[in-house]
Amino acid sequence: MKIATKNLIALKQEFRRIYSGSSHIQEIIPLTESTYFPIRQDELESLHLFAAKNPIYYNSYEQKINEIECMVYEGDINKYWLNSIGHGSSYQPFSPTWILSAYLMTSIAKELDYKQVLDIGSGDGRIAYCAKILGLESHAIEIDDMLVDLQKSICEMTNTDFNPICADAVKFEYNSLNLQKPAFFIGGLAQMGGDVLATSIISNLNSELRQKTCMVFAGSYSEKYSFKDTSDAGWGKLIGDNKLKIIKSVLLPTVWSFDQTLDTSYIFTEFL
Repeated sequence: MKIATKNLIALKQEFRRIYSGSSHIQEIIPLTESTYFPIRQDELESLHLFAAKNPIYYNSYEQKINEIECMVYEGDINKYWLNSIGHGSSYQPFSPTWILSAYLMTSIAKELDYKQVLDIGSGDGRIAYCAKILGLESHAIEIDDMLVDLQKSICEMTNTDFNPICADAVKFEYNSLNLQKPAFFIGGLAQMGGDVLATSIISNLNSELRQKTCMVFAGSYSEKYSFKDTSDAGWGKLIGDNKLKIIKSVLLPTVWSFDQTLDTSYIFTEFL
């Protein structure tokens, strides 16, 4: 996935430069498998299906970007964003990663031999969906009932059950899922309360499960998100306090980093 990850960053920067629309959110997915994006065609089509069946997207059109034929998806998440901030224990309002970014990061989890993906603060469930189409067991934990209803609708329309669960991720009993080798994707920047969410989840994992677990954090070095801990994209203190080690780090586009030159850092960690 290293080639695809590198090329997606370049593709996003060019798309950002030439985009002339006014939609609330926008993202791109290549139409076909290529040497630039060596992704199986059936899996690419599954990514397009997720966008086509997701009501947050209201428009799509084909465009060649950096000589790559892509589908541009335009959408609006305002009503979901507004509803998500009404939950007192929500650690970050709904603002998703790109669909292709979700696919690439779950592909990395699979390459690292993790068997389950837990999408924490899952929004519309795109990370869990991508895990499912890659053959991994998935669980989408989301406190917002409107977003969980959206996930269930997408499950039905795509015929892909990525297991949406309406629950407070802080209080959820993860040991009840009979996890064997899970990767937890934490939905929230450290600067936006993701560190509190991650700490709560870690404290709920028994010592045996910790030794088989990967914690994946979304980080940012943007001045837009001021934070006293600037190491490891805002996660340095939590990583040190919980005796984690970084095993991989990648940059990927997200909705919230579209207008930025530096994309979102995804940090894969394991317990020492």
